[in-house]
Amino acid sequence: MPDLRYELLARTLVGHATRLAPGERVLIEAFDTDELFVATLVDNVVAAGGVPFVETRSTRVLRRLYQGATEEQMIAIGQHESARMDGMQAYIGIRGAHNALQMSDVPAEKLALYQKHWWKPVTDIRVNDTKWVVLRWPTPAFAQAAGMSIEGFEDFYFKVCTLDYAKMAHAMEPLHKRMVEADRVRLTGQNTDLTFSIKNIGAVMCSGERNIPDGECYSCPVKTSVNGEIQFNCASLYQGTLFENIRLVLKDGKIIEATANETRRLNEILDTDEGARFIGEFSLGFNPFIQHPMKDTLFDEKIDGSFHFTPGQAYATAGNGNKSEVHWDMVFIQRPEYGGGEIWLDDTLIRKDGRFVVDDLLGLNPERLAG
Repeated sequence: MPDLRYELLARTLVGHATRLAPGERVLIEAFDTDELFVATLVDNVVAAGGVPFVETRSTRVLRRLYQGATEEQMIAIGQHESARMDGMQAYIGIRGAHNALQMSDVPAEKLALYQKHWWKPVTDIRVNDTKWVVLRWPTPAFAQAAGMSIEGFEDFYFKVCTLDYAKMAHAMEPLHKRMVEADRVRLTGQNTDLTFSIKNIGAVMCSGERNIPDGECYSCPVKTSVNGEIQFNCASLYQGTLFENIRLVLKDGKIIEATANETRRLNEILDTDEGARFIGEFSLGFNPFIQHPMKDTLFDEKIDGSFHFTPGQAYATAGNGNKSEVHWDMVFIQRPEYGGGEIWLDDTLIRKDGRFVVDDLLGLNPERLAG
């Protein structure tokens, strides 16, 4: 019997996230994903009048590919993949993993070749020239990382991914307005006190059009304005390594000190290029169903009562022009059980201990969004 949750999610991706129009070509790229869901997605694309292209990938195979990669090979693959992406009007990326640490033993220099010559050129086209959405797939490994049973996690996953995003978008409009008009930002929390400016940067609402699940509103610091320190209280899995207790010290926008459980690897990534030590994004997360870290960025960056701060590449929209092969969303949770904290825009306290406290933003608190 078909899983009706598959159908609902497929409709969300085709009808809401990409808003696929008749005749538009969409690349469906599925990593370790249930074939039945991919087939359901193809059916929905066809029903909308779209033209589906499908690529199924295995992270186990990709690990071998990256381990033996040469620069010439990565350049050639990147050119091939870029040419295909250039012919698409939309992209749906579904990323599952049977082992979240599958890439942990791929040498850093090999991953850097992939990032530079394959991932970045293709991603630039996808982000700037297509309607796109990316999401994770609920594998047993994902359920284990979340500390849940497979069945319980699947129920949670589909509830989170198919919530009422139109309602969320409406509730987010006052926050977007405040961020667009703001100059000074202050973020506080345990071992954390950061100040910076977002003047004239702008802001972008995210309510299911790019990421599933969604629930954030992002801006970006003026490049040289960030000062202070932050110790992230959410573990971060990046390039196959699990980082914990990341602490950054910033002066005039640049990360001048960085430590973690994997300090050497952390600094290797931050030394990828000049832009990796500057900040490319600042965002507030408020998905009401995501309460705790799952060691997956697409979920963790939307945690209710969180914000994320991102070394590396800035987006073309609401960005500061920073360029980098790195874009690393590091998450800080400000709810009381994580030590609390405050977010100030200019002289107004807008969120305290993870809850919005000004009248026009109360609709973003979890009981309102989930109800």
